[in-house]
Amino acid sequence: MKYYPLQFEPILKERIWGGEKIKTVLHKPITSKITGESWELSTVEGDVSVVANGEWKGKSLTTLIDGFPNEILGTKVHARFGKQFPLLFKYLDAREDLSIQVHPNDELARKRHNSFGKTEMWYVMQADVDARIIVGFKEKSNPAEYLENLKNKTLLSLLDDVKVNAGDVFFLETGTVHAIGAGLVVAEIQQTSDITYRLYDFDRVDAQGKTRELHVDLALEAINYNKIETKKEYSQNANQSNTVVDCPYFTTNFIPLDGVISASKSGETFTVYMCVEGAFEIMYDNSKLQYAKGDTVLLPATMNSFVLSGKASILEIYIS
Repeated sequence: MKYYPLQFEPILKERIWGGEKIKTVLHKPITSKITGESWELSTVEGDVSVVANGEWKGKSLTTLIDGFPNEILGTKVHARFGKQFPLLFKYLDAREDLSIQVHPNDELARKRHNSFGKTEMWYVMQADVDARIIVGFKEKSNPAEYLENLKNKTLLSLLDDVKVNAGDVFFLETGTVHAIGAGLVVAEIQQTSDITYRLYDFDRVDAQGKTRELHVDLALEAINYNKIETKKEYSQNANQSNTVVDCPYFTTNFIPLDGVISASKSGETFTVYMCVEGAFEIMYDNSKLQYAKGDTVLLPATMNSFVLSGKASILEIYIS
């Protein structure tokens, strides 16, 4: 069996807050003016990624993992997670503010939903002037204060509002109240989970005049009421893997590629590359594949030797 870099058909999601930058900035084949998300790599039930290239074209990621768990996932990942793919990769386009929301931790998600929790990170790919995110509390809070402000529609007064620029990274542990603000295109890396508790949605209505469901009671136990630091500073040394996030669920490095890098992997984990700027090639076994901004590629764990070439900004993700 010859293993090769795998790309997948994007799973495009309309959202009330979405726009058209997934087409204009990331060159995805959207047909809607409110496309908010492109799921690049997913095994969430009902939204399983399908291979777009090579001899496995048309096969689902779950089929490949079921047949070749050690080769696709890696020996260490397979031992830890079985035949589950533990991460979910997305690009998001926020034409409007997303709802203010929170994600449960592993324990709560397992108990309530038989799911992983949802630790995640954002890499800002594009930011309009004065774009911002809402992330965490300005000062330590508590359930009573939160509920009182929610009732009075003054919740925003408790929450931290942070201006952002392209290249900024935010790491959101479970329990962090947050919202991506209008005017942002974001690469998102997270645990495999689609569990979100919506706290406040700015009283918006959809095309049918309906408001979206809120999850106020479910969120109470999930929220971290402490003031927390979410922005990650990181080095940008050329042609190196610069660590951005290293947590129990994933490691993300930033690679400013300008030339050629030879890569050697152990076979313990898969590797994912997200091209957030520029273009690059992966050379392997006398073959070569090209990638551009907005592309996401999964390298099976058994691919332990290859070369990256080009001029690009790349996110490199794996499980330590």
